[in-house]
Amino acid sequence: MREYLLTLCITAAVTYLLTGPVRKFAIVAGAMPEIRARDVHREPTPRLGGIAMFFGLCAGLLVADHLTNLDQVFESSNEPRALLSGAALIWLIGVLDDKFEIDALIKLGGQMIAAGVMVMQGLTILWLPIPGVGTVSLTQWQGTLLTVALVVITINAVNFVDGLDGLAAGMVCIAAAAFFLYAYRIWYGYGIESAAPATLFAAILMGMCLGFLPHNMHPARIFMGDSGSMLIGLVLAAGAISITGQVDPDALKLNLGGSTRDTTHAMLPVFIPLLMPLTIIAIPFADLVLAIVRRTWNGQSPFAADRGHLHHRLLEIGHSHSRAVLIMYFWSALIAFGAVAYSVHSASGMWVMLSVVALSFVGLVLLLLPRFTPHTPRWAERLVPPRYRRRRATVEGDVTTADMGEEKGKESEIGESGEGDRAPIPAGVNGATAIGARSRFSDRRKASSSR
Repeated sequence: MREYLLTLCITAAVTYLLTGPVRKFAIVAGAMPEIRARDVHREPTPRLGGIAMFFGLCAGLLVADHLTNLDQVFESSNEPRALLSGAALIWLIGVLDDKFEIDALIKLGGQMIAAGVMVMQGLTILWLPIPGVGTVSLTQWQGTLLTVALVVITINAVNFVDGLDGLAAGMVCIAAAAFFLYAYRIWYGYGIESAAPATLFAAILMGMCLGFLPHNMHPARIFMGDSGSMLIGLVLAAGAISITGQVDPDALKLNLGGSTRDTTHAMLPVFIPLLMPLTIIAIPFADLVLAIVRRTWNGQSPFAADRGHLHHRLLEIGHSHSRAVLIMYFWSALIAFGAVAYSVHSASGMWVMLSVVALSFVGLVLLLLPRFTPHTPRWAERLVPPRYRRRRATVEGDVTTADMGEEKGKESEIGESGEGDRAPIPAGVNGATAIGARSRFSDRRKASSSR
């Protein structure tokens, strides 16, 4: 566990330290598109944050390769190299799209090629344990098609929620944390060495997101763009593919006893071979499905950007930017950790998971209450940037005003959601959809418009 934590910290540190220089490079390179009518940010914001995230990934893999226990992952498996190859390709396509806005079909083809590169190097689904049937071996073509489909769906599901500051990185970080606990239990608790690559991928993914989040929280100083959203989507898919189709159920049978079919039934809550990849991206996947149905029903291309995503609707019903992001965070935690809790049989592990699920549920309920406004605690204000600190109450004549008073709170809600003396502007996808071109609206604001 200590080596995983070290890898996570190194990845987060490298990503965090490189994001500042990458932001300056993006400004110089002109990767600062003009403000669109569907964007929530008021000032031109550079993209290309995926550059820092990619180098964080490289640093995490390099450190893990030199650690005593984790270097066995590189010696016994080719999956880390397969992940790096696919990530480099998808990252390069994302960088080009952030700068030049390449065609949607080219991006789709690039995603499929990146998935194919990973398949060629061994990162593919080999079998599926299906309830009532047992372990089903897949042919080469079946495994390839299923792997490519899972990669493409995950990439676009993650990219579809990249519409608010800190939303995609935070949701993927939560999903990666739940997936890390799941994979680590399979590897350490049951002694399945083939689950180690997925555990490593999840730790590195958490580091990438945690290192980028301080720069991306509202108001964001830099966006990850397609170079970042497609990258973290591919890493998330790689971990799901590794543990879904690479862990041999026969190894679990040796630990539990009985036939393979009995093992599949007994280990279904733990292994969750078919459900876990979907539960960790449940919210992005639901948004993806709803977007495709909505656009097809309206006679539009499924890849055309619109204003009907889940985070758009949260803003439209009156939630502020930060509040909408927190609501999506708690929904993701509730579903992801709920799935992990379902897979735990031990009493201690069950209590930990249920506690996380309960806290997520309480946080979600509080955020949905109209009069509840989340604030940073006084004791933690020194640990957060100045923009998240509460101002001290001041006395003006006989009137005492506090920054977090009711009227001020209402004004801040209006200011964050873009309402007030101008029409509300729904959130846009900061970097467009993963395989869709950035839509161009006739009603555009000037890049120099005031906040």
